[in-house]
Amino acid sequence: MHKLDSINYLSSGNTIQKETYRILTDNNIMQYLYDFNPILVGTIPLEIDIDGSDLDIICYWQDKQLFIDVINQCFSEYKDYTLREVKINGYPTVIANFFIENFEIEIFGQNIPVVQQYGYRHMIIEYNILLQKGNEFKNRIIELKKQGYKTEPAFALLLGIKGNDPYKSLLDYEVHKN
Repeated sequence: MHKLDSINYLSSGNTIQKETYRILTDNNIMQYLYDFNPILVGTIPLEIDIDGSDLDIICYWQDKQLFIDVINQCFSEYKDYTLREVKINGYPTVIANFFIENFEIEIFGQNIPVVQQYGYRHMIIEYNILLQKGNEFKNRIIELKKQGYKTEPAFALLLGIKGNDPYKSLLDYEVHKN
């Protein structure tokens, strides 16, 4: 189990991480999603968030309708709630968005175990790269994000990773560097 698999580390993190922990725990978000193995992914766990970064929670459902029902029951009363079904990389995906206080929360569910989902795999790769490359690299990622780059393209640019799809290329980087 990776330290990022639980939200406990957030309680002793930076200001945004502590606020994220409070939002998630005070509103029982992870408890409501418990049966779907929720993991917070994205920029806030990695401390590369910028103003407006959302809380991305990935989930694993085996019964899509049950997942939708739980999401609707637990979160539909929150501000600007939406739920949509899409296909991502050929996989049926359920995405819910809503706001709690000033945080946008996105719940992303697929019938793929969370540790195999791209969001998780990207986060672990990026975590390891940040550990290896240090604070200067992290600050350069943040600056690129402030300029409008998405996270994976920013990593690909700074790492000199070539290819048309930085999301896929970063996964290939994982394979080649391990």
